[in-house]
Amino acid sequence: MALTGIQIFKLLPKTNCKECGVPTCLAFAMNLASGKAELDSCPYVSDEAREKLAEASAPPIRPVKLGKGVRQTTTGGETVLYRHEKTFFNPTVIAATIPSDIDASALDAKLKIFNAFQYERVGLNLRPELLVVKDAGKGADAFAATAKKIASESEFNLALMTENIDVMKAGVEAAGFKRPLLYAATAANLDEMAAIAKSNDLPLAVKADSVAALIPLTEKLTAMGIKDLVIDSGSREIKQALQDQVAIRRAALKAGNKALGFPTITFPCEMASNLDMETLIGAMFVAKYGGIVVLSDFAPESLFPLLLERLNIFTDPQRPMTVVEGIFPIGNPDENSPVAVTTNFALTYFIVSGEIEASKVPCWLLIKDSEGLSVLTAWAAGKFGGDDVGMFVKKCGIMDKVKHKELIIPGYAAAIAGDVEEELPGWTITVGPREAAHLPAFLKTK
Repeated sequence: MALTGIQIFKLLPKTNCKECGVPTCLAFAMNLASGKAELDSCPYVSDEAREKLAEASAPPIRPVKLGKGVRQTTTGGETVLYRHEKTFFNPTVIAATIPSDIDASALDAKLKIFNAFQYERVGLNLRPELLVVKDAGKGADAFAATAKKIASESEFNLALMTENIDVMKAGVEAAGFKRPLLYAATAANLDEMAAIAKSNDLPLAVKADSVAALIPLTEKLTAMGIKDLVIDSGSREIKQALQDQVAIRRAALKAGNKALGFPTITFPCEMASNLDMETLIGAMFVAKYGGIVVLSDFAPESLFPLLLERLNIFTDPQRPMTVVEGIFPIGNPDENSPVAVTTNFALTYFIVSGEIEASKVPCWLLIKDSEGLSVLTAWAAGKFGGDDVGMFVKKCGIMDKVKHKELIIPGYAAAIAGDVEEELPGWTITVGPREAAHLPAFLKTK
């Protein structure tokens, strides 16, 4: 059970040194209790207190790091059942399978395609993180060669998928430097898989035939000192698999069942006969509550929707994505270039700036802080009023960059035109289109 602020305060040094960034140890304790601070911010907490606090403040679902390098990622670490309660922290890891019997030239071609999968959205780079090397029964050498090539020649993290101990050892020897996830320990091979994972400090997936059957396996592994676990309830029937995901999350968060407090791995690739259906199932697990979703392949029409869904679900609903307030030159504008203004909601900015770029008309784009709200919402909430926009134009410095006095405002904010004119005497306020898609034609006629 989580400690209260007062309970945490009793374990702190009570120096009020302010080195943690807040004025008192009591304030720091309250921040710790509410999840607004990290224990590492206190330089003077004792080792004994640190151990107690770390255990008490650990998330009910253990965060597990996968891989090494630029795409190292973390799965798990979640603290809520519903996104609106707080937020989901570590995005679902999206993976594809590679059979171990693939020939070198085919693997080169596939990696070249996979490495190019990267999409820009609201200033973020969206891409998959994991490849699963699946034992095709061609022996340890083939498995190790495939794993080594992927680990050495791509940025992807790895999962090694085999229940054969000798094959797994060969894969770990070849690609262990990339810290792969080992899949999977079962009731039949638990001790051997545990030995490999523990001796190489690697995360281990645990597979059983049901949620209940997972509990003795994870309890045994944690007693052995292996804590970086990923769990698989074993179901490959869609309805049961979804029920298992919900049951595991509820057990960990609501019942405090530490034996199930681990991220999950799901296999849409084993639940459908085509990639389209896999994508639909994968989308379900991104929402509820797959830590890792494994597809049979990556294809743009499948991957991009999953990455976009993941971005939306794992964005803090209480903190809209924003861009900084200021002046953004697009296309090398000069003193005669048009001036437009909009809000600092990230999606609004990137759509509007993208359409301006597409128009090939150099433009000054003014971004006003609206607390991350879109144009219509910001206007309705009083965050994008005429007086405020006018004052912003005066203070932002655009008057020093242009010699004309014309401002383009969004069509959805047409009602503020009069107030902006009052705040900016001598300026012409032009109402632009409502939809950003109409900006190129609008700018070309100006």
